[in-house]
Amino acid sequence: MLKAFLILLGTISLMLGILGIFVPGLPTTPFLLLTALLYLKSSNRLYNWLIKNKFLGKYITNYQRRKGMTRRQKIYSISLMWIMIIISAGFLVHQLLVKLIIVTAGLVGSIVMGLIVPLANNDNVRDKPE
Repeated sequence: MLKAFLILLGTISLMLGILGIFVPGLPTTPFLLLTALLYLKSSNRLYNWLIKNKFLGKYITNYQRRKGMTRRQKIYSISLMWIMIIISAGFLVHQLLVKLIIVTAGLVGSIVMGLIVPLANNDNVRDKPE
């Protein structure tokens, strides 16, 4: 029963991570890392599928290999995220509640990337975001 619950949570996290690729302000990597953790605890088959996926696996393997994000990646990611948030909340979205949700998600994403995600070891690693 716990295994099925973890798979369900992992799948929800996966959907949010995929959505984050397309929706400005919604972080991708934290949701995919959570998915990897939940799948690792519940299903080796799903975990291996996620890691080997040609579109999604790179988010997780880059994080694992580098043990975090480089300073340049953090600056690039947070800057790009806020550019998209400003475009979305400032020009495209007209409902106040949706604007607040976008900005709040951006603040959470910035805090996670800036303060919680560890600074990566930069030894022999390209410092360009992928």
